[in-house]
Amino acid sequence: MKLSKYIISKHPVSKWVLLLTFALSVPSCMDLDIPPINVVQDSDVFTSENGIKGYLSGMYSQMHIEDFRYTHSRGFNNSWAFQSTFGMTGEALNRDIDGAAKEEESDIWKNAYKLIRETNYFIETLPSYAANFSTDQVKTWMGEAHFTRAMTYHALAKRYGGVPIVESVLKYPDMPIEEMKIPRSSEQAVYELIEKDFDEAWKLLPETSQKGRANKYAAAAFKSRAMLFAGSIAKYNEVDKKNNTDSNVRVCGLPRELAKEYFKKSYDAALLIEGKYSLYKDGWKANDKAAQYQNYVDMFFAENSSENIFVRQYSYPESVHGFDAYNIPRQYQTNGWTASTNPTLNFVELFDGFPKNEQGLTDVLNADGKYALYNSTMEFFKDAEPRLRAIIILPGDILKGEEVEIWRGLYIGNTSDGISLLQTDKDPSQKYENDSNCKDLIKSSQNAGNQTVYELPNGNKMNAAGKSGPFFDDQTGAMAGFAIRKWINPKMPAADVKERYSTQTWIEMRYAEVLLNRAEAAFELHEEGIADIDFLQDAYLSINHIRERAGANMLSNKNELKKEMVRKERRKELSFENKAWWDMRRWRTAHLEQNSTRYRALFPFYAVEANKWFFDARPDETNKRFTFDERWYYKGIPNDEITKNELTQNPGY
Repeated sequence: MKLSKYIISKHPVSKWVLLLTFALSVPSCMDLDIPPINVVQDSDVFTSENGIKGYLSGMYSQMHIEDFRYTHSRGFNNSWAFQSTFGMTGEALNRDIDGAAKEEESDIWKNAYKLIRETNYFIETLPSYAANFSTDQVKTWMGEAHFTRAMTYHALAKRYGGVPIVESVLKYPDMPIEEMKIPRSSEQAVYELIEKDFDEAWKLLPETSQKGRANKYAAAAFKSRAMLFAGSIAKYNEVDKKNNTDSNVRVCGLPRELAKEYFKKSYDAALLIEGKYSLYKDGWKANDKAAQYQNYVDMFFAENSSENIFVRQYSYPESVHGFDAYNIPRQYQTNGWTASTNPTLNFVELFDGFPKNEQGLTDVLNADGKYALYNSTMEFFKDAEPRLRAIIILPGDILKGEEVEIWRGLYIGNTSDGISLLQTDKDPSQKYENDSNCKDLIKSSQNAGNQTVYELPNGNKMNAAGKSGPFFDDQTGAMAGFAIRKWINPKMPAADVKERYSTQTWIEMRYAEVLLNRAEAAFELHEEGIADIDFLQDAYLSINHIRERAGANMLSNKNELKKEMVRKERRKELSFENKAWWDMRRWRTAHLEQNSTRYRALFPFYAVEANKWFFDARPDETNKRFTFDERWYYKGIPNDEITKNELTQNPGY
């Protein structure tokens, strides 16, 4: 008699089903056909539609999706997700991340193989009960299982490279222990399995599905992502090219000659979604920046968006997250958390439509070298592409019906001859308050609870820093001059912005990413010299499709397009979605971008005499720096797995 043990818990996708997770199968020691009453049997699960859905729902909830509840330091499904990956990619500074950072173990390996076992068990067991259901039901459920397994192996491959491949349930103690010590397969073999499972999911799954569950187009979209990742590793990886196990299996890296094959598979998979999903443009209007901005904001909260391919849902109180509480500007703070994520000027400069110099850096000066003056802080960004405003909160913009007050200080010097540079050192190491060149010319506040109040010439009083900072003493407010808007729920009252209170949906795969996958794969194929299709033209059209919706400047022809432009578009469109973290890793650029980089800030100042505003661009005053060790492109295999299963460790660990 075979017993299956289940664990009951809650999950974020559906609030009406139970998460059913089984552990090891064990044989009975007596010939009795009476199962213990506290053990759920296969027949309790696999004979009813609700039982099947509960099992699948548990599998979905365990998928390794880098969502609102993921951080590199705490892993998955963690409510304390204030240390976002955004704070390590140049997208933003994070008040809770300092110095070198890598993804910690957090049981990723163990939980992945637990999910793989449950998925394998489902694939092996469901056929025995198939007569209870329609053919279409069985096909759909089997497709979801193959989808889950592909997703899980890709989560492993992108972290560890080649891992042990397990496609059937290991039955302990029926199997000798030596047979259960499965060595690492090559990274290539793991991607072959991922491709096979996504293809099987494509074949079995229907065209439409319940929100939060996979359909065939989700399988194609994620295959496009996985194959693009593999192509990038084949082309750009330099980590331990010669590392082999004793059986001559390359566990780190993919053969360079396979790059174009993987890129073509990514491209072909992206084509399968064309015409089935589309960019969200319900409120979009041509030549209307306000409408384009609002359309982009609304996209992340639209219930039935044409763009959403695969999402993870939340519901209060059983499954929630804290994104709003951790990232809301300082002036909305209600429970001690605020402004963990602070977008950098480096990120803002990726966008079009505000003053820049020949080097592409923000230009805050007039031709005479004095600061340009503005009637409001928003005037500086009046021509910026609408997507920028929809992703981050600019100083003086509106959130929840209130102006977001972000300014660094008040300039109290004479302004009749213009305002000279506050700091003349190209890489100032001191805060304004300590710089002999300008410390007597500004009034500032470093603590939100103890603001300096200054009386203006007209008798009115003004805080030396706005309600949302920056405030460096208490580490709150906009450390780099901006706040995040993407994902912040605009309809949630400020009083409700609390930890573990948010429920907005996480969009893990949307059509914009498919277009960006297609564009990147097409450009790589063009660069590889594949000429049977005009891949450069295809990449150009895909990028322009994204840019049109964003309200960005359009490219005039395909010959303008360069690889860095394709990557830049991806960084903008998928920002604050935990995608840049993995893009930097697959492009093998993390060490080039992060090491010794000091990110930059843009701060408004109010010139008291002139009754005008000006901006100053400078390096980050907190001097956060990151060092990415190149060995981190592959995580170390957990030591207990090395010991138990005699696995080969990754290089450098």
